[in-house]
Amino acid sequence: MTKTVILRALTPANSLRLVMGATVAAGALLTGMPAFAADHESDRSEGVQSSTQQRPGQVTADAVLQIAESQVGVTENAAGGGTPFHEWYMSSQRAQETVARDGGNVRAYANAPWCAMFVSWVGEKAGARLTVGWDAYTVTWAKWFQDNGRWGTKPKPGAVVYFSWDGKTVNSIDHMGLVKQDNRNGTITTIEGNTGNGKVEERIRPKSDVVGYGYPEYRDVQV
Repeated sequence: MTKTVILRALTPANSLRLVMGATVAAGALLTGMPAFAADHESDRSEGVQSSTQQRPGQVTADAVLQIAESQVGVTENAAGGGTPFHEWYMSSQRAQETVARDGGNVRAYANAPWCAMFVSWVGEKAGARLTVGWDAYTVTWAKWFQDNGRWGTKPKPGAVVYFSWDGKTVNSIDHMGLVKQDNRNGTITTIEGNTGNGKVEERIRPKSDVVGYGYPEYRDVQV
């Protein structure tokens, strides 16, 4: 499912920004993430429940994909929110950092497009946040992989895949998910949130829709 979100930009140069697809949580444009192995092993905000985070190279792609697959069928509510991924992201340290940096209100995430929040949640639950990353804005997340030298064009299990329906630049990214497998026929099998009719689904996608892949550092997949 493709959504259109209109939100006030946070800089004087852009009074209005139109974002197509499931690319940004309303109220915050994210502009940076910590380095690949930054010291973000646990959320320190009061009341936030957090999984223990492993260092890059300790978690397997298979473990991440199993967690993602366990959520297939989870569906958003009539307002476009209400998933466990929205609830978790709003209570996370990352959302609080975003609001502190960019303004807005954490509650704006409640019914926001959630493909990125889903992948963030999966990485958190797998203990792989330090290498999978976490964010609500797909473009910034893709650039984080690029900046850390973990970006490429080959689909690998557990890779974070970025799609664009109109153009093939990072700035045109509309949607994201996780690669399950390369089907060797011009398509990939993925697990995605905020797709179909607002669900977590396993999808088959043409590689022609892919902008690129971010490669978490897994124990069982070589880049």
